[in-house]
Amino acid sequence: MSSSPTQSPEKPQDGTAAEPVDLAALCRAAAADVTALQREICSALEAIDGRATFRFDRWERPSGGGGLTAVLQDGAIFEKAGVNTSEVFGEFSPEFAATMPGDGLAFYATGVSLVLHPRNPYIPTTHANFRFLRRGSAGWFGGGADLTPYYPCLDDAVHFHRVLHAACAAHDPSYYPRFKAWCDEYFYLRHRGETRGVGGLFFDYLSDDLARTHKFWRSAGAAFLPAYLPIVQRQKNKTYGERERQFQLYRRGRYVEFNLLYDRGTMFGLKTDGRVESILMSLPPLCRWEYDFRPEPGSPEAELAAFLRPRDWLGEAQAASGRSP
Repeated sequence: MSSSPTQSPEKPQDGTAAEPVDLAALCRAAAADVTALQREICSALEAIDGRATFRFDRWERPSGGGGLTAVLQDGAIFEKAGVNTSEVFGEFSPEFAATMPGDGLAFYATGVSLVLHPRNPYIPTTHANFRFLRRGSAGWFGGGADLTPYYPCLDDAVHFHRVLHAACAAHDPSYYPRFKAWCDEYFYLRHRGETRGVGGLFFDYLSDDLARTHKFWRSAGAAFLPAYLPIVQRQKNKTYGERERQFQLYRRGRYVEFNLLYDRGTMFGLKTDGRVESILMSLPPLCRWEYDFRPEPGSPEAELAAFLRPRDWLGEAQAASGRSP
């Protein structure tokens, strides 16, 4: 990555003139942000788990950069939790460069990516990713967070979305509906005809007014813990048996299918010679497939289907209670 400042002429969402951005400085700031967020999230997860601690594994990418993989396994609450950071640079292949914004082959990318697989089937799996990329004179932010329940709870979905809505509204009222819809579209298993879970936020290629977008990106990252940890607290002591465990393992198979077939982060890592152990950290420790499984009508397992489609979670909650989102 060039050490000389590069000016990025951007047009902000509100139509006002954006100040030129020093992309090299923004790369450094984003890398510091993801390091701090990883530290904060790992500390919070260790505290709520109460038994296991993270193993930190620093790695180097032969063609430039590296990262820090943090994995917690066999905890009291988390069967597996991964919180990874990376800061990589080098050159895209011409074929891969053709799919990305910007100019030239040189690139820089930094980000934090996490996937949490709880032990209790009543606690949803969750994923979040916050990244910044540069290619030549172009830079952009991406990221988001989503929730994947096995035994869904409406209060959990509403809480998760309410916290993310607040993080968006502090910066631009158009962000939440735009990025919520993008999430519903992105985390969709086309071959199964269902969403991966109850959604959240997803955004990518945000390059308008990078200084302003950087502030939103940081707020979105900071919203993850208050969006997710209260759900863990609410569900962690709920009793379950072998039936619930087997259904959880079956539904984890859907998570694997999405990550290996559609996930952009997985594809980016594999196509840029990333560390495979870190890239595939997102996969659960155990899962299962069962031929033509169909939950019994009216069963708790069958109730999940109503949650695996785009829904206006905050609108439904508002209609039920008369409160604003």
